[in-house]
Amino acid sequence: MDTQGIEQMLSVLRSTAAQATGKTSTDTTSATGGADFAEILKGSIDKVNQTQQQADKMAEKLAAGDTSQNLHEVMIALQTASVSFQEMVQVRNKLVTAYQDVMNMQV
Repeated sequence: MDTQGIEQMLSVLRSTAAQATGKTSTDTTSATGGADFAEILKGSIDKVNQTQQQADKMAEKLAAGDTSQNLHEVMIALQTASVSFQEMVQVRNKLVTAYQDVMNMQV
């Protein structure tokens, strides 16, 4: 998974939280000059999906008896897909928590 995209998302969240509390943030200029938050999130999700699909295809080929597939490579691909999915779930959890924090702020 692309950690640069996650760092950009966190930067956007930090700058938004700083603006909501009335503090100025040094990251606001870099966050607004960077890529769109939705694009970064969609790109990250697409990469996780692609990783999972590749791992599934490798596993299917191995199960079908394809001798070109190495068991170790298939297991590594499956674990990589699993870890990237778990990472995406954690990012989602952080986004939900940030959303709830913003919604609970008193104006």
